[in-house]
Amino acid sequence: MLANPKQISPPTDDKRWRFVQATMRRNGFRRSALIETLHSVQESFGFLDEASLQYVATSLRVPLSQVYGVSTFYHLFSLKPAGKHSCVVCTGTACYIKGGPKLLAQVEESYDIKPGETTADEQLSLLTARCVGACGLAPVAVFDGEVLGNLTPSRTLETLRRWSNNDV
Repeated sequence: MLANPKQISPPTDDKRWRFVQATMRRNGFRRSALIETLHSVQESFGFLDEASLQYVATSLRVPLSQVYGVSTFYHLFSLKPAGKHSCVVCTGTACYIKGGPKLLAQVEESYDIKPGETTADEQLSLLTARCVGACGLAPVAVFDGEVLGNLTPSRTLETLRRWSNNDV
């Protein structure tokens, strides 16, 4: 497919859009660059908002429904801004059997959020993953990129409370 004959202006004057545009340009504005372009937006802005999805759809000549479908299918994409900290609870088989649901329930109850949500103070985002690849340490959660295993609900809350006390 030929390069996009008419350049579309980004939603804002933010310089981070240059990185996204460079990704699209490097891929010839091909539809097949959709996932890579969405990764560029996510990396640049931290999440995919409606304006960015529309911009990518128009620029790559992909239906908005397809862009939305891809962005909601893959768990690495977020349509909301992430919290300052993230807690990803593994829900894979080993973690599930060894108590993963109890970890998740404790965080949900203590912070009044569900998986995929962020606390009102934007300090904590709660996520789940089908498997984080640390089955021998089950149950496992990933706190700001650090994998902790053999967790209990109380140890999970202790880790989260350290963030709120600025001990991390």
